[in-house]
Amino acid sequence: MSTTVTIDTIDHTGNFAAYVAQPAGEATAAIVVVQEIFGVNAGIRRKCDMLAEAGYLAIAPDLFWRIEPGIELDPDISAEMQRGLALLGRFDQDKGVADIEATIRVARAKVGGGKVGAVGYCLGGRLAFMTAARTDVDASVGYYGVGIDGLLGEKHAIAHPVLLHVPVEDHFVDKQTQARMHEGLDDHPKVTLYDYPGEDHGFATEFGTRRSDAAAKVADQRTSEFFARYLR
Repeated sequence: MSTTVTIDTIDHTGNFAAYVAQPAGEATAAIVVVQEIFGVNAGIRRKCDMLAEAGYLAIAPDLFWRIEPGIELDPDISAEMQRGLALLGRFDQDKGVADIEATIRVARAKVGGGKVGAVGYCLGGRLAFMTAARTDVDASVGYYGVGIDGLLGEKHAIAHPVLLHVPVEDHFVDKQTQARMHEGLDDHPKVTLYDYPGEDHGFATEFGTRRSDAAAKVADQRTSEFFARYLR
C-alpha cells in the first residue's frame, strides 16, 4: 500500500511531501529513498514499492520542494535531463540533508523506534553519504554518487555502515575521482565500495535506457544483503 505524507522541516519553517510504501505486514525497519535530480518520479516510487515488498517501510521525500514541489522528470528525454541539471544548480544540499534527517525521524517513529536506513541514487548517492556523516541513520547506500571525493573531510563522522556502488565508466565521475574515493575510503572500517567495470552512471535505474540489467541486479542484491544485515 502506498500513500503520501507531509513532513515538517527540522526548523519548523515549512513542510514537504513524501511518498510512502508500506509492507503487507508490520514493518520493524524503514528505508529513506533519496531521489536523483529527476524528483520522486516513477522510478523512485518503484524503488520504494520494491523495498516494501521486502518488508521495509520505504519513504521518499520530495527534496526539490523549495524550488518546484512535485517535480517528476524522465532522464531519457533530453529537455527533462537538462531541466534536472538546472534544478540541481539551485538545490541547497545542506537543507536537503536536513530534510532527510526530518524524514528519518518520521520513519523511525512509524516503525516504533526501529532502525532506519537510507539509499540514494546520483544526487541521492551523494546525499546518502552526507546523511551517513551528519545524522543518526543506521546504514546508508549510495549508487553512483557524484563528488564524494570532495566530502572525504567528513568521513571521520561516519559511525554506521556505508555501501557505495561505483560504475567504472561513470561519465560524471572520472577515474581520477574514483581513485581518490578508494584512497580515502578503502581503509575506513564502516565503508565498503564496489566497482562495476564497464558500467555507466544510472545503471541501476528501474526504467529507461540507462539501466544495465545484469549489473543492477548484482548491485541490488548487495544492497539487499547489506540492509538485511544492518537493519534487522
